[in-house]
Amino acid sequence: MNKSLRKAVIAGNWKMNNTPSQTTALINEMKPLLAGADCEVVLCVPFIDIAAAVEAAKGSNIKIGAENVHFKASGAYTGEISAEMLKEAGVEYVVVGHSERRQYFGETDQTVNLRSLAAINAGLKPIICVGETLEQRELGYTETLLKYQTKMALTNVTADQLKDVVIAYEPVWAIGTGVTATADQADEGNRYCREAIAEVYGADVAETVTIQYGGSMNAKNADELVAKENVDGGLIGGASLKAEDFSVIVKAASK
Repeated sequence: MNKSLRKAVIAGNWKMNNTPSQTTALINEMKPLLAGADCEVVLCVPFIDIAAAVEAAKGSNIKIGAENVHFKASGAYTGEISAEMLKEAGVEYVVVGHSERRQYFGETDQTVNLRSLAAINAGLKPIICVGETLEQRELGYTETLLKYQTKMALTNVTADQLKDVVIAYEPVWAIGTGVTATADQADEGNRYCREAIAEVYGADVAETVTIQYGGSMNAKNADELVAKENVDGGLIGGASLKAEDFSVIVKAASK
């Protein structure tokens, strides 16, 4: 992590957890633990929890994000939420292309790009997820796939717009499996993403882009992971549902 060049961001991804009342209670528990953090702190919550989260986070350093966004501004898309809706609701960040969206809901590299553009154009900051499966890693495709996904996701994104974009490397084989990439593997994956950005936008621009690690970062391994040059924080799953654990990760990124 190099804070002299880019912002460190710790973002919790709650997935399908917590009701609005539980959201209020958890954020109120987190606020004193996260006060004074020397990194950006984000909680990406289910759509139903956004209003409660925004209200609970008022006056704190916690930013609120959503877990998905549609690529159209409006229309006959039952059950979907537009970027403008999220923006007006008080959301600042949005997760795009999470491996679970790709695996269970048909998300593709093309729709990830469209959703990212919709978010950026509405003034939201997308956290764009990329990552390889275990089979792809074992076949030696990690570098090729990460660079392809990164470039596809950023198609038609300008260098100026990149300042509001976060990339999250989440090895699919380490999501919800309890298996965590080593710190060196995490740094390597993040470096491939940064190299892809450099190939399109130049090395100077690439050095300013925040790239998180998103594969089972927790209170025990956060220090080692964020100490790596290319790991600029984390996209946190299960540990973001526990105030104390999440605060330990935030403190690691605040050093």
